[in-house]
Amino acid sequence: MSEVRRAPLPRWLGVAFRAVHLATVVGLGAALLGAPLDGHAQALGVLFSGAAMMALDLWMKPHLLREWSGAALLLKLGVVAWMAVDAGLRLPLFWGLVLWSAVFAHAPASFRHAPWWRRAGEGG
Repeated sequence: MSEVRRAPLPRWLGVAFRAVHLATVVGLGAALLGAPLDGHAQALGVLFSGAAMMALDLWMKPHLLREWSGAALLLKLGVVAWMAVDAGLRLPLFWGLVLWSAVFAHAPASFRHAPWWRRAGEGG
């Protein structure tokens, strides 16, 4: 089975965006568990780094939003935006997103990449 490879620039941008995203997720989790951080800035970091990753993914795969994986990403970004403005719900929303992300990341690719929406006239 051949693997589709990205050009070096998008690949390394993806690596950088994911590294920043992971660091901001850890920072948000730390803030929610009592570290001397406000959580708002960390939630915004998660939101913007997630949006950057999604923009890169859309550039490389324009039909992403028609797949379940794209719909899941939009939902995650919406929940993170909610976390940025609602301090009272940050902790349960955070743990919900952690669980959602873990389940969705390990769901079969045949589900994640299946279309949830098709244009009129598309078969399959």
